[in-house]
Amino acid sequence: MPQALRRALAAAALCGALAMAAGGCTAASDDEGTDPKKVELPEPGVAFDYQIGGAYPPPTGVRAVSRDRTAKPAPGVYNICYVNAFQAQPDAESWWEDHHPDLLLRDDDGALVVDEDWDEALLDISTAAKRERLAGIVGKWIDGCAEAGFQAIEADNLDSNERSDGLLTAADDLAFGKLLAARAHAAGLAIGQKNAAGMAQQGRRLGFDFAVAEECGQYDECGAYADAYDDRVLVIEYRADGLAAACAGWGDRLSVVLRDLDVVKAGESGYRRRTC
Repeated sequence: MPQALRRALAAAALCGALAMAAGGCTAASDDEGTDPKKVELPEPGVAFDYQIGGAYPPPTGVRAVSRDRTAKPAPGVYNICYVNAFQAQPDAESWWEDHHPDLLLRDDDGALVVDEDWDEALLDISTAAKRERLAGIVGKWIDGCAEAGFQAIEADNLDSNERSDGLLTAADDLAFGKLLAARAHAAGLAIGQKNAAGMAQQGRRLGFDFAVAEECGQYDECGAYADAYDDRVLVIEYRADGLAAACAGWGDRLSVVLRDLDVVKAGESGYRRRTC
């Protein structure tokens, strides 16, 4: 989700917090983060469009798109399947309450812990047992993306710990991310880290293959992703000055697109799209 709405990055002592889950804070080599089962990766700098708010024919020249897991892949391009892996979609909260109420994160009073910006209840990934159960549920969505014909997964909200009121840690997020990466690779899909620039090197080590970065130009974070993922970074900006910064610094290396905040379909009111 847009970084402008959640600038609570906890950078202090990040290495110490991540060491248990990520095996330290050294840089990943080119061979780390791979899987024995080959997957198709997005090309660095590929012309990209972000369509998670509604599918429409890719603009001329676009060779990669990201769409919601409920949509069909676009013919003839590289397709990334959006999955909200760490939080519950607002319209799915009742399903979680009915079927898996204990897998929703709750505070000491039993109230749901919610990402207020997007009205999304956080999933409880605080224990290994719960992470395994959640990986089974989200894993079925991942398998569905593979069956539909997508080439990759975009696993949103790797940084859910930042909105957990201290109930989750970065290590929890990374441990769950490792399970999702293994499931994606088993299904023959690449998997993209979504946001969380401070975890980019650890994400690569744990198995993520590329990055989807919102507003990294706006907040001068694109380099962290580029270094970790060998320029396989899909950048979405929501403001003109963010687009200008991303294009000036990274337009010749990374995939950069400006979209409207609601990422509505082309032709609808509010639709906006520009590139470098």
